[in-house]
Amino acid sequence: MYDIITIGSATQDVFLESEAFKHVKDPEYLKKLGFTKGEAECIATGTKIELDNFHVGFGGGGANTAVFFANQGLKTAAVVKVGDDLIGREAVENLKEHGVKVIASKDKRNKTAYSSVLLMPSGERTILMYRGAAENLTGRDIPFSKLNTKWAYISPSDIPFLVIKQAIETLKQKGVKVAMNPSKSYVNMGFKKLKPILEELDVVIVNRAEAAILTGIDYDDERTIFRKFDKLINNGIAVMTEGSKGSLVSDGRYLYRAGVYKEEKLVDRTGAGDAFGAGFITGLIRRNEINYALKLASANATSVIESIGAQTGLLKKNSFRKKRFKYLDLDVEPLV
Repeated sequence: MYDIITIGSATQDVFLESEAFKHVKDPEYLKKLGFTKGEAECIATGTKIELDNFHVGFGGGGANTAVFFANQGLKTAAVVKVGDDLIGREAVENLKEHGVKVIASKDKRNKTAYSSVLLMPSGERTILMYRGAAENLTGRDIPFSKLNTKWAYISPSDIPFLVIKQAIETLKQKGVKVAMNPSKSYVNMGFKKLKPILEELDVVIVNRAEAAILTGIDYDDERTIFRKFDKLINNGIAVMTEGSKGSLVSDGRYLYRAGVYKEEKLVDRTGAGDAFGAGFITGLIRRNEINYALKLASANATSVIESIGAQTGLLKKNSFRKKRFKYLDLDVEPLV
């Protein structure tokens, strides 16, 4: 019996650092172009850009969360699909080295998923993503009869909707608690399409921009976004992250608001969402207490952004006991 399984992608990530990558803010103009937050990363065209440094690592929602769960001492398995190539073999070996049981199928036609991350000095980044084999996971690739687990964490990426729907329905029939961090492509499907999935989930985690798209509420109207998002989740726990502003959680009875642990140095935001989600679920597994889950989630996200890569800074089991993670701004109020 596993404590938790993950379903999602496993990728190789290459991080490119350069002073030439610029962070541009122009809410009025950039929002018209489709940039939800009114911000963008800018590079010059028609020139050769010098890199200051580069780093090679591993990522993907399924892999990142599995590594953290294993770091925390949970018996963990990861369901992923990779290409029949060197990167795929290395991505699988990376998971095994972290103590994760890997259930990997090979795609003979497509290469293993890959990302190039354009990393700015501020820690902000833009990710160039090739999803490849990861998005070709099928129901046949998931051995449900062998997956005896208490929890499942799904990072769907671009895995077909019907595959994820089947996975959730089958897991729920087996009495498994299921959490999901919908990808951008899933959020863009809209509430009506996602309704059969959302109603089955025990925990749904999105960031504020994703919640704005899902609910159809303006990004700047935080309270209204969350109220509608909370209603979309049937009897589950609704989680909305807001970056450096913290997070909001509803369990249907109370609204929990949390701040963030201040990072010692902001290096790279890649993987912060996966780190938060995995930390939150681990907190629920360990204590079934939302305040504790929020503290572990925030600590893990902060630790990750202090290093380059989505997995480098993931907390080990005893790291959460550090003095710096003792106190976090938390507030609880009844839902009205």
